[in-house]
Amino acid sequence: MQVFLQIACTFLGTLVAYRLYHLVKSFYLEYTSPLSDLPGPESPSFFSGNLKQIWASEDSNLQDKWFKQYGPTIRYAGILGGYRLFTTDLRAVSHILNNAYDYPKPPHSRYNIGRVIGKGVLVVEGEKHKQQRRTMNPAFGPAQIRELNTIFLEKSLQLRDLWTAECAAQGSLTTNVLSWLSRLTLDVIGLAGFNYKFNSLNPSHTPNELTEAFTKIFATATRSSPLVFIKTFFPVLRFIPDPRDAEISRAHETMSRIGHQLLDESHARLRASGEKGSSTARDLLSLLVKANMSSGVGEHQRMADSDVLAQVPTFLVAGHETTSTATTWALFALTQSPDTQIKLRDELLRVDTDTPTMDELNALPYLDWVVRETLRVHSPVPGTVRIAGKDDVIPLSRPFVDRKGKVQIASGMIRKGQVVMIPITTINRDETLWGEDARAFKPERWEKIPDTVKSIPGVWGNLLSFIGGPRSCIGYRFSLVEMKAILFTLVRAFEFELAVPGAEIAKKSVIVQRPLLRSNPGAGNQMPIIIKPYQKV
Repeated sequence: MQVFLQIACTFLGTLVAYRLYHLVKSFYLEYTSPLSDLPGPESPSFFSGNLKQIWASEDSNLQDKWFKQYGPTIRYAGILGGYRLFTTDLRAVSHILNNAYDYPKPPHSRYNIGRVIGKGVLVVEGEKHKQQRRTMNPAFGPAQIRELNTIFLEKSLQLRDLWTAECAAQGSLTTNVLSWLSRLTLDVIGLAGFNYKFNSLNPSHTPNELTEAFTKIFATATRSSPLVFIKTFFPVLRFIPDPRDAEISRAHETMSRIGHQLLDESHARLRASGEKGSSTARDLLSLLVKANMSSGVGEHQRMADSDVLAQVPTFLVAGHETTSTATTWALFALTQSPDTQIKLRDELLRVDTDTPTMDELNALPYLDWVVRETLRVHSPVPGTVRIAGKDDVIPLSRPFVDRKGKVQIASGMIRKGQVVMIPITTINRDETLWGEDARAFKPERWEKIPDTVKSIPGVWGNLLSFIGGPRSCIGYRFSLVEMKAILFTLVRAFEFELAVPGAEIAKKSVIVQRPLLRSNPGAGNQMPIIIKPYQKV
């Protein structure tokens, strides 16, 4: 027994010494880091740095203030005083996004996202990401999204008819449109993503297993607590039991079981269609399975079934939450600008069908401007975080004045392991790029955009809302066409008015930026809007 205790104590002492060595080394590297010379806010806490301030900030207002005060490239403090790079410099942002595999998501970010969606394309890095992205790309091409447009319109028309029926008795409907749009986009991603009927818009529908599992995972994994915070940033302590981990695990087991059934059905449909793959299945999962089984894909390039299965929760989050939130903010913006709402409706009513094609939707200029302006002013995801995979020199378009008052050349050093934050919302509303009215919702600005925004390194629309580079949003076309189809259908049929003063609507970011009531945040995410059937005069 004594020998065992001696061995255990020796092992524990070695482990503590090892961790202490790395902690001291980390402190030394941080406090001798070139980032320490950058200007930036003072840290209110050694333990949490500026993180609590950032998390508490609404709609990136604090970040906007920092950049105005200190310049486009600054540093702020993270956990235990470690410095992080924060930049709106477009040359730096382009370098980081276009060298995405040298700047992966940090482990703590991957841990938190992975708790919700597993190891899909949003979480994996390096060669694994390249493999998944290469196989998935064909499923998200323009031709494939064109086929899915009928699903977008079918569900949009179903919601239109439900609202029309609700309005029939009282002449109007006051409701939380976020909830309705969330149900609509859930139905869409079920059918378009993996040929699954959630039927959440059906009035008599009760939540099924997959709905309940997804809701449980999302609600539980995004709920903050001191223990979650500690386990996020200190991986060595993740062995500590947490009742919520058991809930998430059970929900993941349900999703995995149903996902296996969906995957087996996709395989069966493809086998039944013959070796040439003449299947008419159009959902993303079937297209992914088809691409993965193609004779043109080498064995070393094929995704394992577990990797294909990991995309199901990825589709759910990326194809459901972001689009419903963005469309909610679009309706909010239209309530705050009645002239814009009228102008958009006039354009949409000139189309002589309820079911336009994708190309017909994309040919409507003002609808396109409204969607672009919504994603600029109300980007669903406010920022993205990366970590340097190696020591690097980041190019800057402008010199900076360091904390000692010296002007430094237009580049900055960063060490391996240091975190970089790219503030999407701040760049999308940067007055030096967009002009003094950058924070205003003004679709007409897209008729002639400033030359300054043409260097924004986004994959679409001179915006960072879908980021850019090898890790840009693979489903951006899906999201854009779905959003246009929903707005086309609803704005033609209804007039929208906010049910509370505009200043009452606040933003809360948990993965995506959702609305809530400033006077009653405990009531949860909501956007109360008065809906009236449009009466043509």
